[in-house]
Amino acid sequence: MSNWQELESKYFMQISPRTPLTLVKGKGARVWDDSGKEYLDFVAGWAVNSLGHCPPVVADAVAEQANTLIQTSNQYYTVPQLQLAQILVENSCLDRVYIGNSGLEANEGAVKLARRYGSLKRKGAYEVITTFNSFHGRSLAMTAATGQERFQKPYIPLTPGFKSVAFNDVEAIRMATTDKTCAVMLEPVQGEGGVNIPDDNYLSEVRKWCDQKGILLILDEIQTGIGRLGTLFGYEQYGVEPDIMTLAKGLGSGVPVGAFMAKDNVCVFAPGEHGSTFGGNALTSAAAYATVKYVIDNDIAGNARKVGEYFIARLEELKNKYRFVTDVRGRGLLLAIEFNSDIGQDLLNACLERGLLVNRLKPNALRFMPSLIIGNEEVDQAIDILDRALGSVVGA
Repeated sequence: MSNWQELESKYFMQISPRTPLTLVKGKGARVWDDSGKEYLDFVAGWAVNSLGHCPPVVADAVAEQANTLIQTSNQYYTVPQLQLAQILVENSCLDRVYIGNSGLEANEGAVKLARRYGSLKRKGAYEVITTFNSFHGRSLAMTAATGQERFQKPYIPLTPGFKSVAFNDVEAIRMATTDKTCAVMLEPVQGEGGVNIPDDNYLSEVRKWCDQKGILLILDEIQTGIGRLGTLFGYEQYGVEPDIMTLAKGLGSGVPVGAFMAKDNVCVFAPGEHGSTFGGNALTSAAAYATVKYVIDNDIAGNARKVGEYFIARLEELKNKYRFVTDVRGRGLLLAIEFNSDIGQDLLNACLERGLLVNRLKPNALRFMPSLIIGNEEVDQAIDILDRALGSVVGA
């Protein structure tokens, strides 16, 4: 059967807006469609394929584990799960970890832990302060946590217990804090909300406020963790330590896995107060362990930092060339380019036609989140295609 897109329209829930492209193969930073056409992939599964498509170290780990032990449940100990826990804890500022299946589950677990902490340590405090333009997931609770009306409006009334305030505004957090507040939940850099980068002292000032009030700081590093910003974790760039941190996306380099980590004094769950059937299963844990070990052993975060600096410089060249480019921003290999009109979809289509996959972040912006293993050569190829795409759109 060759017309896969017709099959999708017949059988699949029409929920995800799709680019008219059926991908059948990937290797490194490149993918191929069902007609054999090759594309340079700067979407990387929405910042998931940290080591590129089908990285041998992960593929081998998955194949070996699939032929050894896949699933046992958390009723038993398994070696890959404990290896993953050890490498995450020993290379971070957190003390303990719980492994789940996705970023959504990680954020749900983090908020549950914060509420349990508030119940036991803060006289029943349960509210979590988040920020406008944040994105924390699509469950009912995380939709309420996400500070974007377009995600929330279809599901009113929202789950109570969340307040959203302006991002990069410490005073707004201070004003929103009450005796009911148990935590502040932030992304070090807002990814889905626009690749929004805070002032250098923002997180440190929030950390001071949380310490002063005895509330927890949760950092959602679903998109920024595992090397994406140029350090293993985003918090390292801001001189702070979170009480709770969430991870997913690049954690498994394509395999669905998530985790939330916490300081010892915050780990107040009693046995049975949280759990997951598939979370931390041997197969996904083996993939995640192989990914994290490779990232650390080969300084993949350092590569993301250096190539990201080069990428920003090349995007600035386009900004200087085209007056309708209004902003270039990002850190590491999480970058965005913004325009003075809503040409994002036209540009995405023009890039697709020329063999480059990009993400339309907003109607007037594109996001780039390529694999962390790319080099300057791939950046040059992407810039060349983007340049020609910009020229075609402005000349249309």
